[in-house]
Amino acid sequence: MKAQVQTLDAKADGEVTLDKALFGVEPRADILQRMVTYQLAKRQAGTHKTKQRGEITGTTKKFGRQKGSGGARHGNRKSNIFIGGGRAHGPVVRSHATDLPKKVRALALKMALSSKQADESLVVLADAKSKDGKTAGLKKQLGKLGIDNALVIDGAEVDTNFARAARNIAHIDVLPAQGINVYDILRRDKLVLTKAALDSLKERFK
Repeated sequence: MKAQVQTLDAKADGEVTLDKALFGVEPRADILQRMVTYQLAKRQAGTHKTKQRGEITGTTKKFGRQKGSGGARHGNRKSNIFIGGGRAHGPVVRSHATDLPKKVRALALKMALSSKQADESLVVLADAKSKDGKTAGLKKQLGKLGIDNALVIDGAEVDTNFARAARNIAHIDVLPAQGINVYDILRRDKLVLTKAALDSLKERFK
């Protein structure tokens, strides 16, 4: 499985061989959906909280007589049925993360990569570097490549100038190889991988 390599100036720079184990897997919607759900649930803060009856500040003195009032029998005003009282069964601080086997997560990433290759939405760059870190210059280069909505994956480290230039371009995300994930791949129209990123992926799944 071959792929053409291009430079940022939209010039041909040879070709590379894509690993079928990474880019030739038949995508399954259910696996990808499980992975996206796993990622979104894991990143939820889970810090929402309401006060329960025992956390309300106030007296516990019984405010009315047990009998003779013509109403229900009550203890103190901190009960959840009164205004200012506790909240019954309200949200508590917790983790929303769910479990997903490591093999399923790895398979989902391979399927996401393969889906971009199958849709011809995969672009391979020789490198992702900017000399001056100017947004206008990079936007012009990406325009020549036909890239306006993409996730760019570099090697172990992202070029500082390239990241600076790309951060002001809408719908362009830049991540190092270790940050590649299914959700970010699927939410962008194209996936841009550098040669260094391909080497990192090959090393990761060898």
